[in-house]
Amino acid sequence: MKKKYYPKSSTLIILFIFLFAQSKIYGQSIGSKIDSLLNNKYTDSSTGGVFLVSIDGKSIYKKAFGLSNLELKTPMKINNVFEIGSLTKQFTAISILILAEQGKLNLNDTIKKFIPDYPNGELITIHELLTHTSGIKDFTKVKGLNTIAKEDLTPNELIDFFKSEPMNFKPGEKFEYCNAGYILLGYIIELVSGKSYNDFVEQNIFKKLDMVNSYYASHDKIIPNRALGYSQKNDHYVNTRYISFSIPYSSGSLMSTVEDMLKWQKAIEKHILISEESTVKAFTNYRLNNGEPINYGYGWHIKSINGMPSYEHGGSIFGYKSMGVYLPDNDIYVIALSNCGCNSPTEVTRKIAEIVGESLN
Repeated sequence: MKKKYYPKSSTLIILFIFLFAQSKIYGQSIGSKIDSLLNNKYTDSSTGGVFLVSIDGKSIYKKAFGLSNLELKTPMKINNVFEIGSLTKQFTAISILILAEQGKLNLNDTIKKFIPDYPNGELITIHELLTHTSGIKDFTKVKGLNTIAKEDLTPNELIDFFKSEPMNFKPGEKFEYCNAGYILLGYIIELVSGKSYNDFVEQNIFKKLDMVNSYYASHDKIIPNRALGYSQKNDHYVNTRYISFSIPYSSGSLMSTVEDMLKWQKAIEKHILISEESTVKAFTNYRLNNGEPINYGYGWHIKSINGMPSYEHGGSIFGYKSMGVYLPDNDIYVIALSNCGCNSPTEVTRKIAEIVGESLN
């Protein structure tokens, strides 16, 4: 019998050191490329952002830039909490899929089943709300929005604000991004679950995933490590406009950190909240009635970056912008949260994902 060869302990140690060194060099190479992009975008005296990059669920890059509070000149930190704007739609979509798995609703149910007096409600399905193909006019484009922006409305009152607007097109005929559709989904979550949207997300997502620094936004609540939001006016920073969080509601009123968002992404990838079958539904590139793909699933855009499939979404709300990109083929996730509406992280986040993806291919 041929004698098996086992390397000596010294050989193993050398091999380990070599592999560790190679990994460290690789990390430094990627990190330096990312640094060069972000150092050109943010300065130590400007508003800033926090960026996290992960591969196979493990962070390979995590860094904060700029200031979280301009008045106090407080440096940004990794654990700063930001309003994430329309990234909220991912949480709304997954909440709908959770309720579907519980048998409390069907994706082909119409609005009429839940809101009997909604105009044309018998024509519009939950699926069409999720995919922005409902034809409902986006409430952010309805005249009079500024007059209610500071008011604390119930979901029903908010829906009354836009429900009488004429349809833009017949359901399923076009893709047209629509915050109003996700407002309706939030209200349906409340009607079906018997809980407020805030409580449902808190109990069924945040607590289950130990997302301890994620919240339904509040102006009154003391939120540790909150990054203040800013805008620019005539090339000068100004404190951002006030808006009642009852207005963006289930289309854009959540807050989080990059580390909590990584927990969220890992939960989606590992099917912790919903089954694999439901996850496939979230990331399907759906089609219009004529068969044309819309490049959108349930709460995620379905795109590609330099030929690599990409699931992504951005967020924008007064004073904040965010962007999350996931490359499923290599399990790469890039999340960016920023505290000024003036400096979107969208393109640089996609570029970072491209750099990391190409390094693995």
